[in-house]
Amino acid sequence: MDYQKEYRRWLTKADMDPALLEELRTMDEKQQEDAFYRDLSFGTGGLRGVIGAGTNRMNIYTVAKATQGLANYLKEHFRAPSVAIGFDSRINSELFSKVAARVFAANGVKVHIWPELMPVPTVSFAVRELGCSAGVMVTASHNPSKYNGYKVYGADGCQITTQGAAEVLAKIEALDIFQDVRIVDFGTAWNDGLILHIPEAVYTAFVENVKAQSVLYGDKTTHDVAIVYSPLNGAGRKPVLRTLEELGYTNITVVKEQEEPDGRFPTCPYPNPEIREAMALGLGYAKEKNADLLLATDPDCDRVGIAVKNAQGDYVLLSGNEVGLLLLDYLCAQKQKHGKMPKEPVLVKTIVTVDLAERIAEHYGVETRNVLTGFKYIGEQIGLLEKAGEERRYLFGFEESYGYLTGTYVRDKDGVDGAVMICEMFSFYAARGIRLTDQLAKLYERYGYCRNTLHSYQFEGSAGFAKMQGIMAAFRQEISTFGGKAVEKVLDYSAGLDGLPKADVLKFYLDGGTTLVVRPSGTEPKLKLYLSVTAKDEAEAARIEQAILNDAEVYFR
Repeated sequence: MDYQKEYRRWLTKADMDPALLEELRTMDEKQQEDAFYRDLSFGTGGLRGVIGAGTNRMNIYTVAKATQGLANYLKEHFRAPSVAIGFDSRINSELFSKVAARVFAANGVKVHIWPELMPVPTVSFAVRELGCSAGVMVTASHNPSKYNGYKVYGADGCQITTQGAAEVLAKIEALDIFQDVRIVDFGTAWNDGLILHIPEAVYTAFVENVKAQSVLYGDKTTHDVAIVYSPLNGAGRKPVLRTLEELGYTNITVVKEQEEPDGRFPTCPYPNPEIREAMALGLGYAKEKNADLLLATDPDCDRVGIAVKNAQGDYVLLSGNEVGLLLLDYLCAQKQKHGKMPKEPVLVKTIVTVDLAERIAEHYGVETRNVLTGFKYIGEQIGLLEKAGEERRYLFGFEESYGYLTGTYVRDKDGVDGAVMICEMFSFYAARGIRLTDQLAKLYERYGYCRNTLHSYQFEGSAGFAKMQGIMAAFRQEISTFGGKAVEKVLDYSAGLDGLPKADVLKFYLDGGTTLVVRPSGTEPKLKLYLSVTAKDEAEAARIEQAILNDAEVYFR
């Protein structure tokens, strides 16, 4: 793309938003290049990028163009297409959702839109509940406040498939961003019945489905545990609190500074429960209230992080892998105990998620299916089971990045379900005098210690994009060892493996049951290294991890 030519064109054409036009006028040459050197990438995750002016930014024009492409795709595949739309608390989320609704309506696609901000899983649910052809969620999940995104779902409630995304992308690329987009006034489309609010009954049905995931089966528990909850200024407050309260939890304190929706995220610049800084305010509340459990959901409420007390009374943040292992064991133990385990049960996890889960699953007679990074691939496996008439086989799906799903009512990770099931598990063990940290130690004692860490490396702009490509090429050269551990096997997913789509991912199997995964992020300008180290104890695992990391980082030079 001739970025300077496109920049000049926007100066004359982008007149629908005065603030955007002013931003264009004040750009220096470097800013112009970064904003216009490429179109914002549309993949199976939809769009995600920095908010601002330009083809490589999230703005009303890039959202409208993507929506026009999706509308063209839907009209080709459905006789009377319809969509469900949701949005979170991010800057311009509601604006972008209404722009999308206006474009769909202008193209004769019926729109069902949530009347207020809602979590990601409610869009997946609404698509299925209302029989829509597709869904759109305006969110950038856990990214910093300068980002927003546009996530697309298929008719099955799962994020759009690789093939579907490729078809939509072709439709988008065929469009001129100013000349080929049809848009109608929101009020006009509303009066014509082309835009409707999703009714309260759908929201209630979602909550009831979450509540139905309980595996207590009448077992003793306690609902008076002291819980501190933070929605991190996102969309989780209403559904999480409603569901927990309807289940009988009576002692919940909300982190006041992070209670109200606010896309600026003033108290946590990186609103990701994976990051300790995002949990800091909640930890302060937990200490002040002497809480038993701290919960935090990310802005679109598809992830949940927790902190619990250890034997010394100190609060410990548990990783997504650790919580996933605990939930897996709890679900299996309860279902087995009460004769509720389905025939030929299935666990679905991503290839970067802790390998120890497979050993726990095997103990309970559960099949493990490993899929590419991204919960859409877990949702895809649920769909395959459904098509085979075997939906009941699905037991649990999780990924290391704090995403969990215990049921098949949605096809994406669900922070409401995650929060509820974590509270149930915590309360179940609390009623028996068992700490979650102690239960985790029991799992390590039974199945072996496993240390899992994620290391991210930032690469901004066009130069950073090229740098990441070079690093991935370097890792694809023949490598015999990392940290003194021999490379026994390498899986390169770029050609497609085990029936999975092509992906720029490498997984190295090292001796001693250790793995290293290298992949560029699909949502941020980052390269990610995932290490899973099996060792006799934490100290040895940390030593091995550092040695592997030292060797791996050589390829970044």
